[in-house]
Parts: sequence; C-alpha cells; structure tokens
Amino acid sequence: MLDSRNANSLWAGVLVETLVRLGLRRAVVSPGSRSAPLAFALARHPELESIPVLDERSAAFFALGMAKRDRKPVLLVCTSGTAGANFLPALIESQESGTPLIAITADRPPEMRGCASGQTIDQQKLFGHHVNFYQELALPEAAEPLLRYLRQTVAHAWASALSPRAGPVHLNAVFRDPLPPIVDGSTERFAEGIDWAGFFAHLSPGLPAEPIEAGPSWPPGTRGVIVAGPAQPPDPEAYAASVGEIARKLGWPVLADGMSPARHHSSLVPHMVTAYDAILRDAAAADRLRPDAVLCLDDWPTSKVLRAWLEKHDVPSWIATTRPENRDSLHGRTRRLAMSAGALAAGLLSAEAVPGHREAWSAAEGRARTVLDETLRVEAGLFEPKAAWLLAQYLPKGTPVFVASSMPVRDAEWFWPPNDRRIRPYFNRGANGIDGTLSTALGTAHGGAPAVLLTGDLALLHDMGAFLLRRRFRGGLTVVLVNNRGGGIFEHLPVAQFEPPFEEFFATPQDADFERLCAAFGIPHILVRDWPHFTGLIGELPGGIRVLELRTDRKKDAAQRKMLLAAAAR
Repeated sequence: MLDSRNANSLWAGVLVETLVRLGLRRAVVSPGSRSAPLAFALARHPELESIPVLDERSAAFFALGMAKRDRKPVLLVCTSGTAGANFLPALIESQESGTPLIAITADRPPEMRGCASGQTIDQQKLFGHHVNFYQELALPEAAEPLLRYLRQTVAHAWASALSPRAGPVHLNAVFRDPLPPIVDGSTERFAEGIDWAGFFAHLSPGLPAEPIEAGPSWPPGTRGVIVAGPAQPPDPEAYAASVGEIARKLGWPVLADGMSPARHHSSLVPHMVTAYDAILRDAAAADRLRPDAVLCLDDWPTSKVLRAWLEKHDVPSWIATTRPENRDSLHGRTRRLAMSAGALAAGLLSAEAVPGHREAWSAAEGRARTVLDETLRVEAGLFEPKAAWLLAQYLPKGTPVFVASSMPVRDAEWFWPPNDRRIRPYFNRGANGIDGTLSTALGTAHGGAPAVLLTGDLALLHDMGAFLLRRRFRGGLTVVLVNNRGGGIFEHLPVAQFEPPFEEFFATPQDADFERLCAAFGIPHILVRDWPHFTGLIGELPGGIRVLELRTDRKKDAAQRKMLLAAAAR
C-alpha cells in the first residue's frame, strides 16, 4: 500500500514500487535529511532488504559487491551535498566492470540552489560520463501525468542499468519540505482515486536479450590460443563448460586467468595453461609458441608479460564479449564478437587441431607448474604467494573468494593452481583500483555462503570504515590479510630502482596495529603462526567477520617471487 500522507511520500512510494516490480530486491541507504522520503519508502517496503550504511563510499562499494554476485541492480540512496560525491569511485568501477547499479542522490529544490543554502552543491551530472543514464526528476506532485512520467523514467533507468551494457545510472531526486511523511491533507483523496493495480500492471522483471552474431571460422592449420580473461558470469560452471567446448572444437590451448572460472573447473577445460606468465618470460619458448590467431573471452588477463607477447606478435585477434564498447586495450588487429562464451561455443564448427601445437603448450605448462608447485610446497616461511596457493587447495569447495587488486590478484594469476574446487572468484578489475575492497567483499558475501577476501594491508586500510557494516552484515567473511607493511606491487615496477623517493612515496610503509584496529570494530583477529595454522583456519569458514593476518617481508618476498618466476621460466 502506497503511503499517501503527502506528495513526497507518495512520490517516493511510486518510485520504489516501480523498482520492486522490475526486480529490485536490495537497497543501501546512507543517512541524511533530504533523502528522508526515499528512506521511509524503502524501509517500509516488505519485499526489499534495505541496509543502512553510514559512509557513502563504503555503501556504494557494498552495493557493488551485491550487484556483482546477483548480476541485478542494487539501489544506492544518499542525501544532498557532498554525500553523493562519495559514490563516484564505486560508480566508475561499476561502469568499467559492467555491473548494474542505480544511484539516487536527493537534492534541494531549485530555489535553494546557488544561494549558499546549507548542504547544497551542483549535483547536475555529478558523475559525468561514468553513468549509462542520468536524469533529474521533477519535483514531487500529486498528479497522475507526473506520476506516470516518474514510473516510466525510473523504468528506463532500470533498463539502462542492464542494457545494452550493464553499468550505473544516476537519478537526482528533488524534494521540498516536509521531508518526513507528515499528513498535510493534499494527497490522500487523490491517491484513493487511482487504480494502482493497473498503474503498475505492465511492469515485470526481465533481463535484456543477449546480442548474437555469427561465430568466426579459421582456415585449417591455424595455430591459435584461447585467452580466458577475468569473468564473473552468473553460472561459472556453465561458463567453464563453454570455454572447454570452444577449446575442443578449435583444438587450441586455453590460457586461463586466475580470475576466470575456467581455472576453478579445470576438468571441463582441456589443455589449460595457467603458468603462461612464467612460460612467456623465456624468450625461446615465447617465440616457439607464437600463435597465428588469438581468441579472447571477455577481457585480457592482468599479466603484462602476456600482453607484451601479444602486442609483439600482433596476430589477428577476436574478443568475444556482450559489452558494446571497445575492450581491446592492446589496440591490435582485433574484431569484436558480440556474443557470450556459451553462444560462441554453440555456433562454432569443429576444426582439425594442428599436430603438436597444444601439446607443446601442455608440456611447457607441466614443467613450469612443477617448479611453482614444488617450490611452494616445501616453502616453510610466510612467503606471500603461498597464501593464494594454499587457498586454492584448502578452502571448502564452492567458496566465493574476493581478490584485491595490486599484488593479491597477481599472486592469484601467477600461482593459483588449476583445480576442480569450483571456487567463485570476485574482483574489482574494471578500474583496477583498491577503492572499496572490503566493502565490495562484504557485499559479495552478504546473505550468501561464507566467503574469503584476499587482500594486502594498504587496500584494507584504505577501506577500514567498512567494518562498521558488521552489525548489518549477514553471512561470513574471512579476511586473509597479507601484511607486508606497504605496497608490494611497487617492488615489481621500474620505479623501485629510484630511492629516494621510492620507499616513502610509492611503497608508503605503514605500521598500523591490525589487532587493535580490529578490536575497535569488534572484529576477531588471529595472527597466523605458520602454514599448518593457516590451513587449519581456512578449512572451515565461520559466520561473521574475522581477520587472519600473515606478517611478511615485502622486499624479501618480492625478490623471492622474481626468482621463482625466473626458475619456472627456465
């Protein structure tokens, strides 16, 4: 039943009901006065889970995490002023990663703008080109034509968050006083005269159709490789099966990123290669394995070595993706296949494999993986890459794992072994930043199976306020914290040669006491003693939030990591 106590409450009720009819089930609301009509409408709707989150930046990334998991839009609501500006990093990640979000910023009416009225800024197109759709809504009014306009504008915003490519949309919602649902006698009789069942009858949940084009064909004798990049499909097992079907039909090896479901359903994918970064560091191997064609699924992997190899040889490439924008950061001779991996697998004709081609890749994979796995198996010290390596083997099957950007995602790509444990990888690799790492991980875990976050210390410190979600969080998240007291990724970049200013301005060393920080938020903290202690802790995942801290030596581990990759390359 819509709340018709005043125009604002009725307007907000129609807005929320429209979204619910279209399929909205979760909303994240940050506190504020100007957004009160929306907060009341969301809080009272029986079909919605509405979650209050203090910090708008954390709220946005928490919503992003839920949207990544469910592949459906999550609603974000905040008050006027600078509150909405804190949504920007998450909305950029939403756009770059193709994740649907709906952001509604409440705003002052026009007569309160440009006159130093408190908590008022220019919110027009606040997020610039980082949204799929923007609209400022009209001022609330109890008039059926305007309510029809509101309903259809909101419906268009919902569709724009999903198609032609998923991403964020922004609605700026203007409200005059009174903001709470105070009865003013202006709308109740009007609302009684509307056929609300008919008003909303045409709205129903639905996802946009997937674009399909004819699949390509390659001439006989083509030595190709399939690059399975980072992907978060709704059904990871079906996705991996499609990757395997493509590989069988083409007779090509599959270079599977650590964030591809293919690596976590290895029995479904023949001739899978996971140590490609190490293999291609050897010049002779890189030249010997040169392809005639490349088929990329979704996105290119993180590996700079792989990217440089592809750029050097510049062979004809195809990228299969349902996203319409340019996804080829390598700027090669690339054509876009507007289709999913499943559609591509169904449309491909079988080809005759080139004798010895995929076998050469498999042999290189076997030799390199043996070096990586045996070295990590006997490593007794708390060497950073071993954390990712052990997670792959000891986590409960099907565990959702969110991997932070920078060093953790590279350790996953370089060292996470192929497996059949059906791990579900999540990540913020759209913009590749560390913004909102903890918030997004909590969002992916909220209301679902116990999950894991693999993160470094700087990424966690950057988003510590997300621990305030603890009271509202339902589920389990084990944070595996690799604390090397700084930015480990920079040790692998050319800038590390320049000291000063490398240590202070790039590595940014910190000496935070995570045990005390966790205690301040009421979060259990465990300092990992050794690897048997670690594997015992991750074999079963409890509910709630906990932090497992591994204290490592940043510079020593960086040097050891380089030596291990070099040994695997040899």
